[in-house]
Amino acid sequence: MTNTVGAVQDPGVDPVDPVAVLAMVTSGVAVTEASIIRLQAVRDAHLAVAQRLAEHLATASEASSTRGEAVDLAARSVAAELAAVLHMSDRVVQGRMARAAELMTRYPITMQAFTEARINTAHVRLIQDTGARLDDEVRAEYEQVAVAACEGETPHRAKRIVERIAERLAPRSLTERHRTAQEKRTVWREELPDGQKQLGLIHSAAIIDGIFDRLTQQAHLIKTANAKAVKEAASGIAPDPDGLGNSDGLGDSDGLGDPADDRTLDQLRADLCADTLLTGTPSGHDTTAGLLAAIRARVEVTIPAFTAMRPDTATGCDSHPEVGAAFGIRTERPGERAGLWAAFGVRAEQPAELAGGQPIDTDTARILAGGATAWERVLTHPVTGAILAVDHYRPNADLRRLLHARDSRCRFLTCGLPPRTQDLDHTVDAAYGGPTEEGNLGGLCRRHHVLKHQTAWKVKQLGAGILEWTSPTGASYIDKPPPPVTFTIHQSDMPGPDPDTSPDQPPPF
Repeated sequence: MTNTVGAVQDPGVDPVDPVAVLAMVTSGVAVTEASIIRLQAVRDAHLAVAQRLAEHLATASEASSTRGEAVDLAARSVAAELAAVLHMSDRVVQGRMARAAELMTRYPITMQAFTEARINTAHVRLIQDTGARLDDEVRAEYEQVAVAACEGETPHRAKRIVERIAERLAPRSLTERHRTAQEKRTVWREELPDGQKQLGLIHSAAIIDGIFDRLTQQAHLIKTANAKAVKEAASGIAPDPDGLGNSDGLGDSDGLGDPADDRTLDQLRADLCADTLLTGTPSGHDTTAGLLAAIRARVEVTIPAFTAMRPDTATGCDSHPEVGAAFGIRTERPGERAGLWAAFGVRAEQPAELAGGQPIDTDTARILAGGATAWERVLTHPVTGAILAVDHYRPNADLRRLLHARDSRCRFLTCGLPPRTQDLDHTVDAAYGGPTEEGNLGGLCRRHHVLKHQTAWKVKQLGAGILEWTSPTGASYIDKPPPPVTFTIHQSDMPGPDPDTSPDQPPPF
């Protein structure tokens, strides 16, 4: 073959370096994305001006309508003008005008970071929506920390931290808001095309996760039984109508498994849900031994020790001293030793979290704790919040518990899948002498586990659970373990000893 100048090339040499091309493409995409974000910030600035113009027009109007009605009418008029050139609904444009004006006036730090392309539109939406419940007095503090948390992170992964920040500064605790929100729990129907309807349920986060987990376990059991039934049918093994003929308890084709059943996991979950709601148990799918009905939902919850032990003592919270009895401890009265928590500048209540980071109210958390037969204790550093150990650090099960607590999401950059989806990956492969210990293991979802082994992406441990990823182009990215559900303090913030307290006197907790 020849090139454009007629020189003969070695047919075995690729004239294009794929790594160099990928580096060029990556750089180009990064520059382009930053330009797009800056233009989106400029667009929001224009929309904010449009909202202010509408308010000015409403002030100048001599109409007899009230102030609110006048502003709304003026905003509709301006939005209609913009919608004509944007080819969008004027309702959507009016909503964007209001959000943009709020961003400019109430979130200046966020707007500055947006303009500089340090965060994107999804980050801005997260900060605005999460900060909506905060008072003006604490918004600047919230905004500064939230923007720092969003920089360099995906919105999904930053959401966990931003919500924690807002929760600590919120005027009402999560438990108070949850009690109010639970009054609106409901089930509804919505018509869909092709003879379908949608059933919706709003309930406590722990309840919803438990429902979904139980349906998933049942669906997986059916899928496994179906696969086994296919093999047995191919081998000519007679089916067992009771589903009890095998030591594994899965049954045969006339029991739980059906070789002709080709439903997907989503379809099975939907059918099992309908069957359970209509009959009380999934009788249409279960065996005579009741294997599916015996499955119980699992919900993984992380609860700060003081949250589990103490009733709510924050201002405005109802007290439930009877909850502490489930732990066999004396519960405190409302406000008792509240000054101890105030000394650290934090709310007495620290919300529990479901696996994956969603906070839940303390009432639900304590009920789950009271009904659990065993809990895993996670020891964290009092200053940094880093996870130090999980009960009885030993190889195998205890090591897995420690890593499960430390890596509460996939440890690849940008990924936020919860622990139940993880594989424990050896950073240095065991085949090459990599030890099976905390400093050489990390939780990765299957997608990114395969990516690490089958592509040029590399990872190494920097200590304390910190991973350094290196892309095929040589770019380095740091991923730190997600902070546990705890609060940390600086040494300078720790209250000094009380001169009136004897050194021998026991601490107040």
